[in-house]
This record gives sequence, structure tokens and C-alpha cells, in this order.
Amino acid sequence: MQIGTKIKELRLKNNLTQEELGDRCELTKGFISQLENDLTTPSIDTLNDIVTILGSNLSEFFDERKEDPVVFQKDDYFVKERENGSVTWLVPSAQKNAMEPILTVLEPHAESEQDMPHEGEEFGYVLSGKITLVLGNKNYTVRKGETFYYKSDKMHYIINDTDKKCEVIWISCPPNF
Repeated sequence: MQIGTKIKELRLKNNLTQEELGDRCELTKGFISQLENDLTTPSIDTLNDIVTILGSNLSEFFDERKEDPVVFQKDDYFVKERENGSVTWLVPSAQKNAMEPILTVLEPHAESEQDMPHEGEEFGYVLSGKITLVLGNKNYTVRKGETFYYKSDKMHYIINDTDKKCEVIWISCPPNF
């Protein structure tokens, strides 16, 4: 880690000049410049003063954990092919998140695996085709452009009883797939 570069980033984020930061820390503008260019190293106390004035603390300052990704591309997806279609996990490692979005593709006259009752809620959006949502002992027809939403406390699955493939974005909260 380059301490000077990180201090400069924090200083600029706080809209401070080197002189303003120096004044607040009782340091010279020259010292701040040398520090930001990694030409000198501050004592722990001085570094603590600087990062505190910049709205941080030493723990956050030295934390190099990467942020979780926000955007995912096709190469990030995990696809499980089945004889009746496929399931694509759209967010890698979504099991650690509050919800898990998947893309379910069902071939003509196929059905998804039956899901036993569990805690949570589920939402789906039919991208193409028409499905029958089986929820407990009730069936619901859901067409392209329509959505479904239910508590997952009953056995549930979907059926494609048409001659065309169907695609459904399906979100489980908490993750269950």
C-alpha cells in the first residue's frame, strides 16, 4: 500500500488543499507534499491525526478488502444445463446475499424441480412463453410480461405445457436454489 497516494485520495475527496490539510494537522504544506509523494513516512500518531481529520481512522485506512462487485457479465454467470432446460445464476455467490436471482429456461412440455416449503418469498417475471405456477394445490397461469410473487411456505414449481421454450427471471429471498 502506498500511504501517500491514499492520503492524497482522501484529501482530494474532502476538497482540501495540501496547505489546508497541513494547517489542520499542524504540519507544513511541504511535509504533506512529501508524504503524498511517498518521500517521507509519518509517525503513527501523525498518520492517525491526518486520517482522523480526513474523516477516517487507521483501521479503515489500512483495510484493503475489495468491494463486492456491482455489475456482472455473462462470463460471471454459472449455468446448470438440465434435460428439461437450464438454470443460470445471474449473480455469482448470491447465496451470501439477501436474494438470489436466476434465469430459468424450460423446454416445451417440461417442468422445474419441485421446491419444498421453506422460509422466504419468491418473485418471478416471465420473459418469454407461458408457464403454470404450481403453488401448493393451486395453479396459476403466468404469461410473457406478467409476474408472480408468493411466500415460499407451500410446495412450488413451474410447468411449461406449451410447444415453445419459456424463460423466467426468478428471485428467491433468502437464497434457496
